[in-house]
Amino acid sequence: MPGSVGREKSVPAENRRLKKVREALDQKKISYEYTDEDGCGSLDFLFRGLKFHVWEYCDNGEWGAETNVFNVGKSRDIETDYEAVIAAEILTWPDMIQ
Repeated sequence: MPGSVGREKSVPAENRRLKKVREALDQKKISYEYTDEDGCGSLDFLFRGLKFHVWEYCDNGEWGAETNVFNVGKSRDIETDYEAVIAAEILTWPDMIQ
């Protein structure tokens, strides 16, 4: 069931953002914490003992996300089709065993 792996804090389901990324995490059975700040979604999660994040932002009307899913030691901004780009990277990771 989508969202069953994640813990989404006090944001109605219809208002949750980063849907493609959350679906990728659910598919990989990676637990995450979702929060919402000023209408932007934020995901924090562990994978193989390493901390990852996807923090959405809107800067002068331009949406994007800062993430470290490509390199855990370095964050980078993704702006064009950021959800699809980040979700595609997560889907290349090995499945979690549960």
